[in-house]
Amino acid sequence: MTDVVFRHADIVIIGGGLSGTLLAVQLLKQPHPRRIAIIEPRAELGRGEAYSATELGHTLNGNAARMSVDPDNADDLTQWLTQFIDNGGWPESAEQSLPVAELFPPRGIFGLYAQQRLAEARALGARFGSTAEHVRAEAVDLQTHDEHVEVTLSDGQRWSARQAVLATGMFPAARTAVKAPGGLNAAAIDPWDVQAMRGLDPQARVLIIGSGLTMVDAVVSLDRAGHRGPITVISRHGLWPHVRRQPPSWPDFLATASELRSPRELMAEVRSQCRQAMGEGVDWQAPLDTVRVHIARLWSQASERQKRQFVRHVRPWWESHHHRSPPPSDALLQKAIAEGRLTLQAACYQSAEGTTLTIRRRGESVPVQLQGDVLINSSGIEYDWRRVDKPLPRQLLACGLITPGPLALGLQADADGALIDADGVTAQRLFAMGPPLRGMWWESTAVTDVAAQAKRLAATLAQHA
Repeated sequence: MTDVVFRHADIVIIGGGLSGTLLAVQLLKQPHPRRIAIIEPRAELGRGEAYSATELGHTLNGNAARMSVDPDNADDLTQWLTQFIDNGGWPESAEQSLPVAELFPPRGIFGLYAQQRLAEARALGARFGSTAEHVRAEAVDLQTHDEHVEVTLSDGQRWSARQAVLATGMFPAARTAVKAPGGLNAAAIDPWDVQAMRGLDPQARVLIIGSGLTMVDAVVSLDRAGHRGPITVISRHGLWPHVRRQPPSWPDFLATASELRSPRELMAEVRSQCRQAMGEGVDWQAPLDTVRVHIARLWSQASERQKRQFVRHVRPWWESHHHRSPPPSDALLQKAIAEGRLTLQAACYQSAEGTTLTIRRRGESVPVQLQGDVLINSSGIEYDWRRVDKPLPRQLLACGLITPGPLALGLQADADGALIDADGVTAQRLFAMGPPLRGMWWESTAVTDVAAQAKRLAATLAQHA
């Protein structure tokens, strides 16, 4: 019998998008020699699903001042972007006529920024004897043992490491096979595939499922492709994302509000603060923006029942008010709405047959059909790993190494990111960060959230090692 040949690393990071890249950056900064393997099938690290976009119209939904990957320097992206523009990069930035800190850079350029920070960390790590190797394959199997973790890749490679981290990022519903009826993805086109959209009839009738930020990207893609026909958006609650503005500062009213425990109490206080702001002539987004730093604490304090109530009754309004559209994209949406080309129907999606949708409009009991020429799935992110039809999630769930997180949002873990298995045992060698911890902290996808998690997890891994 032939012995299995393993390659060895100190830490295997599964996923080389923003989450995995920022974790590698933090690990490389530590003055301890270690070998890091980053398992990522894409040709480039640092991009993942979110930052692989190539169209300039697909921008960040936060301005540069809000999107630093350095948890110790909030101005890091602003400083990098200033130099990038001064060196001739992104000449189109002049069209926004804003200070660099207030610019909304394209996501593709943000990917370059993350890659440069990784390159700098690699150079620093080399001085300590550390390396970070990009292993271009997909992880398909993982086993834990008392002294190590074994990871099998799609090309047959086997890796052994002291620790492994699931930094798998997001599973966009439009790009991820999910176990769901209706055949939606089989008939839909990719919201970000501008090249495919250029082959459409410019007057084609487009149906879009979902009205969040993925829908905004889809409308931008259609515009870039030259589409000028009617677009109908189907959304259960009929809400558009608000546009992100640059409001003035507002007192951190939650810093001393220790009595606020439930989501209902939080929402009542937020509404009160927003009304107070508007009464003083201040943008309502100002008090809302102070809430972010308290979200993880408030979410972790809430009971399971309160969390369920929040997801069922408050989540749609939270998403539309908090996850806002970048101004250039919103301007495009408003123009299409004013022209009558872009309309929104409050309805539940039921199934798809080709490009014909069966929906049930809000307030009605009888389903109806909508016929279009083109279908786009913009239903957002799939956080329930039981519905993600990919090898590693299937294997990890089947062998009980992971278990769904609160409300099936991501995975169950402790406060340090150590995963909890089906028997309730906390792993000593298997961790997660970023979107897989959505159920633990609610907001676990934004750049600043991921950057802060990367720093904390790097310190935890060093302690465990």
